[in-house]
Amino acid sequence: MLPASVASPSLSMPVALHSPAPAMPPRPPALEDTAGLQGRLWRGNSLGRTAEPVLASGFEALDAELPGGGWPLRAVTELLTPQAGVLEWRLLGPALRGWWAGQAPPAPRASARSASRRPRPAPSALLRSLLLINPPHIPHLPGLQGLGLPASALVWVTARTPAESLWAAEQAIKSQVTVLAWLPEARPEQVRRLQVAALGSSAPAFLVRPERQRTQSSAAPLRLVVQPGEGWALDVHLLKRRGPAHEGWLALPAIPGAVEPLLTAARRQPQPAPTPTPTPITPPTERPDALARPVLHA
Repeated sequence: MLPASVASPSLSMPVALHSPAPAMPPRPPALEDTAGLQGRLWRGNSLGRTAEPVLASGFEALDAELPGGGWPLRAVTELLTPQAGVLEWRLLGPALRGWWAGQAPPAPRASARSASRRPRPAPSALLRSLLLINPPHIPHLPGLQGLGLPASALVWVTARTPAESLWAAEQAIKSQVTVLAWLPEARPEQVRRLQVAALGSSAPAFLVRPERQRTQSSAAPLRLVVQPGEGWALDVHLLKRRGPAHEGWLALPAIPGAVEPLLTAARRQPQPAPTPTPTPITPPTERPDALARPVLHA
């Protein structure tokens, strides 16, 4: 017999059934927990911010307009120019110079024992190569060295057909090699294939195409129109980017590194167009008609 304090209630007494406490809703993630998602969330009316690595272009005004603040490393960038082989070097030179400078190994410290030995040559920047596919002109090595691009890291590929150029570009992108390819005849589906290959690469890939292709659809997430500006400037318009449409043009001072020390302050600024000298108008010489001549009598 149980004690009265723990005796079971009679059948006539209502029994209170206690259900388990309802589960609390999951705690929303803290603000610091969503910091890693900021790069993956993009609003269509704001400039895209990506968590993927980028390469600084070397122009502050351009980096401020590029999603992520630089050239994308896991995407294809399309440059549309009126004349191939001129403007793209001045636009990409600072970024490619920084690309090699960032991967150069640190110089070893010189010790007393090694000071008497013959110094070893500095290691060449072979870890990161620049593959030039079908350039319109023969690469000028002294000019490229003036831009800060080592000749030992340049690989020049000449393709006989557009299909070979596309194949070389795709294989280089898959091998995570920096690519600068001139593809004037690439179709939209071929550019899309290169873009898919670039998603798995950690090196920049640039496609140079004619400016007339600006009306053609392209899978490249970043497209720029590059034109010569006043003086040594480049006029750049972002035709396509992740974010709002770019309004107007950017005037970028793009003086080659080898030429900059030779220019005075006056030569760095755009020179005003000379005022044409008005040409004096000379009245036409009146020639008398033959019928107005006097008649000579014999």
